[in-house]
Amino acid sequence: MKLLYSPTSPYSAKVRMAARHLGIGIAEEKTDTGANPPELIDSNPLGKIPVLIRKDEPPIYDSVAIMHHLNRLSGGKLYPKKDAKRTEAEVLEALCDGITDCLLAIVYERRFRPEEKIHQPWIDKQWEKVVRGLDHLEKNLPKTGKKLHGGHFALAALIGYLDLRFNGQWAEGRPELASWPDAFAKRFAEYASMRSAT
Repeated sequence: MKLLYSPTSPYSAKVRMAARHLGIGIAEEKTDTGANPPELIDSNPLGKIPVLIRKDEPPIYDSVAIMHHLNRLSGGKLYPKKDAKRTEAEVLEALCDGITDCLLAIVYERRFRPEEKIHQPWIDKQWEKVVRGLDHLEKNLPKTGKKLHGGHFALAALIGYLDLRFNGQWAEGRPELASWPDAFAKRFAEYASMRSAT
């Protein structure tokens, strides 16, 4: 299997961390989505990453679909077995991915529009969602015990992206959330090296 990814993509980071945690061997290939490489476009008509390419089987995208595929490959080791706990993990993942969506919307608004056309009310609206989401996480952090699940990896990817693109803008007033990566790193030793690689 091969994963088309970008080192700065939080969705790619989520999948890469989960695969390594599960011990599932996946070749990782850096991919420039802006260049529309044929392998990416042929594998995902949306031209987005991550994309999991499999031998003699259809490719899988997006990150949530890949996560659930990894869960099946691992015999159910990526999400809790009990329905209530599974739903809890999936909702955490959805929240973290949703916050990440808002952060990316802000980054793209600033990156791809001419300065005179940047729509600040749009950025403010997205940041309001980010703030509400982070405040909720501060008060409702997941337990980080021996078993990590998809929600943990989504949260780790989110915080990694916050540090990369919004460093100094989010951690103040959220001490529990800001220190959570330390607890996560004790359960996933590769976290520090993967963060420094972005």
